[in-house]
Amino acid sequence: MGEGTALMPGGTVLLISGADEILAAEAVRAAVAEAAGEADRIDVLDEYAGEDYTLDDVVIAASTPPMLATHRVVVARGCSRFGAAGIAPLIAWLSDPCPTTDLVLEWDSSPVPRTLVTAVEQAGGSHVASGVPGGARQRRSWIEEQLAAAAVQLDPRARASIVDHLGAELNRLSAVLETLAAVFGEDARLGADDIAPYLGAEGDVPPWELTDAIDSGNVSTTLAVLQRMWGADRHPLAVTASVVNHFTRMARLDGAAAANEQAAAALLGLRGSTFPARKALAGCRRRGTDGIARAVELLAQADVDMRGRSGLDARCVAEILCARLAAGAG
Repeated sequence: MGEGTALMPGGTVLLISGADEILAAEAVRAAVAEAAGEADRIDVLDEYAGEDYTLDDVVIAASTPPMLATHRVVVARGCSRFGAAGIAPLIAWLSDPCPTTDLVLEWDSSPVPRTLVTAVEQAGGSHVASGVPGGARQRRSWIEEQLAAAAVQLDPRARASIVDHLGAELNRLSAVLETLAAVFGEDARLGADDIAPYLGAEGDVPPWELTDAIDSGNVSTTLAVLQRMWGADRHPLAVTASVVNHFTRMARLDGAAAANEQAAAALLGLRGSTFPARKALAGCRRRGTDGIARAVELLAQADVDMRGRSGLDARCVAEILCARLAAGAG
């Protein structure tokens, strides 16, 4: 749970939303554990999930004073299935919440109705996004927060090892840290060699790691990134699509005299971050017209080879393509 999201016994509302089911479930679990405290959950907890409950059921439970404890914890999972039109009972309850009830609401990746967010905030509650932040700086901050809050103490190499191993699957971080605490005990000081057997399978990596490896000219790193993508069941056509997109940007910039990444982003029609334009511009300058033309030829050949011309497995075609592109990075 992040700072400012702690639940005090009685009278607090927490709305948790996010696209990642694992992280959302972890956030709900942590919220319930904090709200229940030392009380017996049989006495304080009412939990609703699945397709059978209604928000009227939730409201009745949230309005009922505790019988055998000082407060009641009510959890409603999957509230998003009711949509904006179906949350009226919840909005009405939030206008005058029961002071002895802690209410935890879970919403998925669909947009949370503004009326619900406002009602939660006016009731003194909080809306928490449970996913991993998208920006690189925000992701680093999020990772550091998770590692700092861990029950075990990891040296710098161990921290770097976990992040590299999980790749894009950072939703597994909490489970890995809990496993390490269970195996070694709380406050254990661990290095990279200590944690290696407990990290599980290597996680998937985002597409930009592949194009970065290609642009670096490092063939072995490029193939290693591909192996992680295959391990995550990425389809070869989906993998090469990101590579095609990267080189298409280079081809569009070739000869366009874009002086900087802002001009390149405008030419490419990119909105928001100019980082993809910066990478494409750097690749364009590094490879030159002839190098980009050669890359486009390789991409065209790979496309027809993947569709059966060569008889090779599609993954094999993708590996040959990416290795040749990396070798030609110059």
